[in-house]
Amino acid sequence: MLPAVPDRALAELGRTEGGPDTLALLVRDQDTRRLLMLRAVLDAAEAAGPAVCPGAAKDRLRDDWALLTAADRAAGGGAHSPARARLTHPLTGPWATRCLTGLSPRDGRPTPHGRGELLRDLAHFSAVAVVAAARAGLSFTTWLTAREGVLTLPSLGALHTAERADVRVEVRCADGRLTLRQPGAPHVTVHLEQGTGAWSATPAWTPAYALPGLVPGAGPLPLDDLDPYRVPPREAGQYALSGPAAPDDAERKRWLQTWSGTAAVLRTGGEQRLTEALALLRCLVPLEPPPGADGRGSCSATRREAFGALLSSAPATPVAFAATLVHELQHTKLAALSEMTELHRAGPEARYFAPWRPDPRPYDGLLQGAYSHLALADFFQRRALADPARPESAWAEHARYHAQVGAALPALVGSPDLTPVGRRFVDGMVAVHERLAERPAPRGYTARAQAYIKAVRTLWTQRQPPAPPLTNR
Repeated sequence: MLPAVPDRALAELGRTEGGPDTLALLVRDQDTRRLLMLRAVLDAAEAAGPAVCPGAAKDRLRDDWALLTAADRAAGGGAHSPARARLTHPLTGPWATRCLTGLSPRDGRPTPHGRGELLRDLAHFSAVAVVAAARAGLSFTTWLTAREGVLTLPSLGALHTAERADVRVEVRCADGRLTLRQPGAPHVTVHLEQGTGAWSATPAWTPAYALPGLVPGAGPLPLDDLDPYRVPPREAGQYALSGPAAPDDAERKRWLQTWSGTAAVLRTGGEQRLTEALALLRCLVPLEPPPGADGRGSCSATRREAFGALLSSAPATPVAFAATLVHELQHTKLAALSEMTELHRAGPEARYFAPWRPDPRPYDGLLQGAYSHLALADFFQRRALADPARPESAWAEHARYHAQVGAALPALVGSPDLTPVGRRFVDGMVAVHERLAERPAPRGYTARAQAYIKAVRTLWTQRQPPAPPLTNR
């Protein structure tokens, strides 16, 4: 049903690259999977018993789907219609994942809390349909439910209702305006803008915000601090990922200043880095700095279920922003490729040394980390060679990342769990690592990087639990 990965695409991705055709292949595949996931949500809701999904919720889902269909037809259909854009938006994936989980409760018996959360999640689909219909220029009247006093309309903004509770809000759309009516409060008129955002004169409305296109002619990039599904639930032991941020005007200005210099930095690290950012990045989700960072640390992440979204605390400089993009977009590419073809059959056991993490990693985590660090080694080597007058920091970064990948590659290459496709992919990574070694960093940087690897490996080994004693059988 979905296309196989051509040899040329696999070779490009193995080199941590990807031409326009290869990147477009990943995007099309992920968009198709997103639409199939939405269909799965609707089918699961229809199949669910009334104890899980009552008839009223099913009726509303059908109405929402009809509104989306009308919006798609009004806009002429196609991949770029408002309806398709909302359904394939990165943060629709986490929403659909939550819905599917809620529609298949453990042991088939939903708890009252779980059922309530599911109905809230399903109600979010109504907001998606309203935005698509409004963007398509349809006139309609419907109602939505604000969640604990906040009604989020993806890509438009959020209404803060007079009551901090679940509030029913009437929505009327005509002539490019939305009128939002709630009990006990003045009506709110919202004027749609092109791309991202909508403005209103009332302070009860918070508009969605977007950074300008990465390069002239590129579309604006949402900086989404409103979507209720933008950040995964916090899990115990979750590594280096902080909570969602709500930037004020000053903080948004800092994001803009850093973002404005990022394209130029990406180019110095190879034109392909800019190409992949333009092709794959669809939204940024701002995070708080990690705990204890004191303004110096940062964190970033991608989510497999949110293809095209990058979660990040505010980068300090364009170089830091560019490096974050290079790092995280490799995870995006490799995750998408792994859904199209099987690279390995290794299990989830966390037992591998990764010099960029203090904890043991499973094979897939080691592969993901080595892949992103290999791209960073290439990126910083190109920057060092492009600016001979000031190469110090770039060479230091290159040497560190190159040494880290070198420490991980033997375990990756030596695994019997690689498939034939995975073997070719990892061999491509080895070839890049060897090519980078042909133009090494100055000796001092390389020596310090190797000493660092030796030290962290020793510390990692000391932290591992002792092996169980051998027993006679």
